[in-house]
Amino acid sequence: MKKAVQQIMLGTVTGSESQARETLQRIKAAGYDGLELNRFMIHPGSLMVRLMTRAAGMPTGNGGKLDWHGLMQESGLSVISLHADLGSLEREADAVIAEAKSFHTDKVVITGMYRFDYSDEKTVRALAERLSKAGEALKAAGLALYYHNHNVELLQVKPGLRAYDLLIDGTDPAAVNFEFDSYWFTDGGADAKLWMRKLGSRMKLWHVTDRGSRQKGPAMTPILKADSVELGTGNMDLDAMKEIALQNGIEAVVLESHKNWIEKDPVKSLEKSAEWLNTRF
Repeated sequence: MKKAVQQIMLGTVTGSESQARETLQRIKAAGYDGLELNRFMIHPGSLMVRLMTRAAGMPTGNGGKLDWHGLMQESGLSVISLHADLGSLEREADAVIAEAKSFHTDKVVITGMYRFDYSDEKTVRALAERLSKAGEALKAAGLALYYHNHNVELLQVKPGLRAYDLLIDGTDPAAVNFEFDSYWFTDGGADAKLWMRKLGSRMKLWHVTDRGSRQKGPAMTPILKADSVELGTGNMDLDAMKEIALQNGIEAVVLESHKNWIEKDPVKSLEKSAEWLNTRF
């Protein structure tokens, strides 16, 4: 079972080749096997993308200027998968395929769509068709396509039917599988375990973080704001989810926390989460 870190955690600690090298060494030493890379972080990104990710608490840093092929090879870490966007995959499938293969991964992950109406049934059904078509192109090249959720897929397209239902049932199982993010569905008020069981063997990757609170300074009220926290320190039933993930036959578990790190340090945070992961995988 591969254990990996999502690259989005590393924007503040990969500002230079030397800093990135040290960060990757610590990730390897903590017990992780690899990284999940993002195309928008391994190429020079647009100002708009950098501003959007920074506003979301996930700055991309200067990773687009670094030699990620060389860094990964030197670190001894593997590339578990490559995150891309559906538009790029549709426009330049050959480039995405070539890049994935250059990192020796056969997994390409599409994240939730930007400025997309997940409450409209027709629109979501059309997305399922697009995903199947993109997945077929990847399959022909020896790669596999995975869809990564956030919480917007929980929107109902009609009573009793959610967008995620349509994406599961409307995509070709031979062409599209799933990287399930249990944090975001929990954040959206759903029982992530139920959805993991519904995905079954189509859940190939598990994105994991815990959800809880970290009090900062004197409390004005007895209410704490929930956020991502290190694995095993929050309130999610991760051990039960782990059992379902293993029953589903997942190929890798990928850590991603967005902020709220120990001492605002993502590396210290992922090292703490590794303690939970290493005793279970």
